[in-house]
Amino acid sequence: QVQLVESGGGLAQPGGSLTLSCAASESLASFKTIGWYRQVPGNQRVSVARIFRGSPSYADPVMGRFTISRDGAKNMLYLQMNNLKPEGTDGSYCGGRGQQVGVMDDTYWGQGTRVTVSA
Repeated sequence: QVQLVESGGGLAQPGGSLTLSCAASESLASFKTIGWYRQVPGNQRVSVARIFRGSPSYADPVMGRFTISRDGAKNMLYLQMNNLKPEGTDGSYCGGRGQQVGVMDDTYWGQGTRVTVSA
């Protein structure tokens, strides 16, 4: 019954910006790590940005361009993406791992949102 729901995907031009949102059904404090992942060919999901035990981190290709943030009061996670690269269309997913043993200790994924960067 843990749910993560993404929104904010769409079409952007190279060099443009998009903001992704993830609404969590549970407190963000219930997650040991929570962040954003990009689905690449082969259906692998690659970490883009995440918050691990309160500390944000970024994949090297997005460092300085993307910003992950959260609003604990609203159970919301965000990803501000600036200076987007022309990488075509990919699925972006909100995902996290719970840290409440026996209660919420699995990995959880949202349904994904499509991001297209094209001129």
